[in-house]
Amino acid sequence: MIQPITVAENVHALETGLYRHGLAACYLVREADRLAFVDTGTAHTTPHLLQFIADLGLTPEHVDWIIPTHVHLDHAGGSGDLMAACPNARLVIHPKGAPHMIDPSRLIAGASAVYGAEDFAKDYKHLLPVPADRVLVAEDGMEIDLAGRKLVFIDTPGHANHHGCIWDERTQGFFTGDTFGIAYKEFRNERGDMLFAPTTPVAFDPEAWLASIDRLMSFQPQRMYLTHYGCLENPGTLAEDLRQSVRDLAVLALAETAGPAEGRLDRLRAAVGDHLVRRVREHGCDLPESRVRELLALDTDLNAQGLEVWLTRRQKATPASQ
Repeated sequence: MIQPITVAENVHALETGLYRHGLAACYLVREADRLAFVDTGTAHTTPHLLQFIADLGLTPEHVDWIIPTHVHLDHAGGSGDLMAACPNARLVIHPKGAPHMIDPSRLIAGASAVYGAEDFAKDYKHLLPVPADRVLVAEDGMEIDLAGRKLVFIDTPGHANHHGCIWDERTQGFFTGDTFGIAYKEFRNERGDMLFAPTTPVAFDPEAWLASIDRLMSFQPQRMYLTHYGCLENPGTLAEDLRQSVRDLAVLALAETAGPAEGRLDRLRAAVGDHLVRRVREHGCDLPESRVRELLALDTDLNAQGLEVWLTRRQKATPASQ
């Protein structure tokens, strides 16, 4: 496992090991001898998180808070294992996500449908339930006290309707989950990072997402701690790129509105892949196209699935006469 990186004052980024290095991180915040995790990785990640606690000279009893930004498995899959190992911790989660942490059966079924049962077991291992009496439902604006360090839960729908970001007042930064997009380090160059929106199943909502980005930027953050991937400084310079990515992917999907349902997912997959490659090229990245597509393969597939679900939901909500 890659060694953790300190990205701000007592904020450590830890590689989760999902699929490949540089795809997903989680974060440990320390104040005095008290600890909080934001996102958890998968059940496979938990032993490495516990080892890092030991490397700090602390124990799982020093963990007060475990805070998945939302219940997608790359963010929350290890929550049950980590909670079982940290007896004093409470799980902080969006109201719409709490039932899935207490009873993860629907998450398991959904993930198995998306990834396949065999790949789910290989990549995520399992999902353990979290006891209901250890779950704290986080309403918008709720303050979390970590030994005097204030963390604030902000409701940020758009990528998912159960998504929250965590404001760290000390470092003037947000732990953004997926709300501030994806920025893989392989695409970073002298122009900086390239952001794009992950429109994964099942609750993409472009208007809500744009409002959530505006909400985050109203705090005038100095940095964003992305799950995918790492700390971004001066995020104000990137916010409009992310807004445009949300808009572009919505337009790309809407182009399929009048097309036949048969083959739509394949067409969306091809269109999303071409769009992301074009974004990479416009950013000035000169990696071979085969490598770009390899790095973006998972996101291309999941984004296409998410856009198809959004289109289907949108068409059902719109009378045929309109």
